[in-house]
Amino acid sequence: METTTATPRTYALLTLYDMHTDFFPRALEGIKDSDAHNRLNTKANHVAWLTGSLVQQRFELAKDLGIERKQSAYELFCDNKGIQDDVIYPSLEQFKIDWKLITPILRKAMAGATDTQLDRTIAMPGMNMSFYELISFITYREANCIGQIALWRRLLGYSAMNYM
Repeated sequence: METTTATPRTYALLTLYDMHTDFFPRALEGIKDSDAHNRLNTKANHVAWLTGSLVQQRFELAKDLGIERKQSAYELFCDNKGIQDDVIYPSLEQFKIDWKLITPILRKAMAGATDTQLDRTIAMPGMNMSFYELISFITYREANCIGQIALWRRLLGYSAMNYM
């Protein structure tokens, strides 16, 4: 994991960011694209959607820091779109490529975020929060989604996620 010159305020978030950066491809390791769309006869979000959603989230956070980039599957995830039935999502490999593209750019922007940027108010449906609180929530959600993918691995008959 990368060291940082971030402020004490963002240091812990960047530590988790680095962990998630590493865990993301490990969670996806070996999963076939055909299995990534399997919902096991439930309404649960499948691996392909969870993966694309995580990638979109990093691109959206980068946008909030002034970085105008879009993932290749932008149209499937923009405006917080939920899972769409009967849609074939891009390959897990494509999502990994987009993840690798945005991750170092976003990390640098987060490490350099000023208190003014972190304290600005973000309007959310039904509430407001600081940008720092938004980053904190997104960090929590990344862990949650990676954990869901790790569970899907086992449910789909794959070996447990390797953390090393």
